[in-house]
Amino acid sequence: MKILAIESSCDETAAAVVEDGRKVLSSIIASQVDAHIVYGGVVPEIASRMHAEAISGVVNQALEKAECTIDDIEAVAVTYAPGLIGALLIGVNFAKGLSLSSGLPLVPVHHLRSHIAANYITHPELEPPFLSLVVSGGHSHIVNVKSYTEFEIIGRTMDDAAGECMDKAARALGLPYPGGLNLDREAKNGNPKAYKFPRPKVDGSEMNFSFSGLKTSAVNAIHNAKQKGEEINIADFGASYIHAVVGCLTANMKKAIEKTGAKKIVLAGGVSANSVLRSEFENLCREMNVELYYPELKLCGDNAAMVGAQGYFEYISGRKADLNLNAYATMPIDKADF
Repeated sequence: MKILAIESSCDETAAAVVEDGRKVLSSIIASQVDAHIVYGGVVPEIASRMHAEAISGVVNQALEKAECTIDDIEAVAVTYAPGLIGALLIGVNFAKGLSLSSGLPLVPVHHLRSHIAANYITHPELEPPFLSLVVSGGHSHIVNVKSYTEFEIIGRTMDDAAGECMDKAARALGLPYPGGLNLDREAKNGNPKAYKFPRPKVDGSEMNFSFSGLKTSAVNAIHNAKQKGEEINIADFGASYIHAVVGCLTANMKKAIEKTGAKKIVLAGGVSANSVLRSEFENLCREMNVELYYPELKLCGDNAAMVGAQGYFEYISGRKADLNLNAYATMPIDKADF
């Protein structure tokens, strides 16, 4: 079964053709990084305009690379939540028009579910149930994945996301966008014990996260150093800070494993590409005799292949939308109403 998938939740215009939820026949991404880098982050209005300019061509390229026509496709899957509302609307409305003109079923796909599903492409043998840590610029969740379409949140950030913390620290250090990626690169040869950062905990919620205090401590340390004329070793600072963020993620996942007895752990989201996170989770899973899965690097960021993967499982479960489908800036992974 071939699904044409569309993704436009932030600053990547993407389309893909995915077969049976596991095999990628094509995956095309039009990145907007160069357009946003001058602003130090994504500008929603610019993102929406660039999606509108790129989406038709990206979809055509995906079909051509897969050696398909629309007649070979059995359903159209599209990211409808969460994300930048203007950006999402471009993809949703294009998918609705394509569904109307072709008569193909329209499948709404939740963005975070898609990130988890990226692992089904990298690891065709992977099946639920498992625990997943979903970490990105806007989200930090520990999710109990009961089935391909059943999700339970057992831990989440109470304020900022892990990726946002890394981006904020990188910006304060003067590193270019995308901050988290560049911070990881700078930190590879740094000393993770050179700077001291707190490891915040949430009272009464052992598996929830709080990163706002950690982010503030980093920004304050940078500002204080500048005011005193002290030079910051970016490699050491980055290594110390990333280990503090990852330490919080690892500690709570360990609690989740102990509480649920999970035997499989899945990393997902843009921050799953972080080298320290992968290394620390490999150590954790060896210690606890748990299997670890994470997507190949090209599938960690936003892409349409992951939408096609999750879209397949949503479709066979009977999930379809009509032309009243809307986009939503926020939507819990365990609800995913439309």
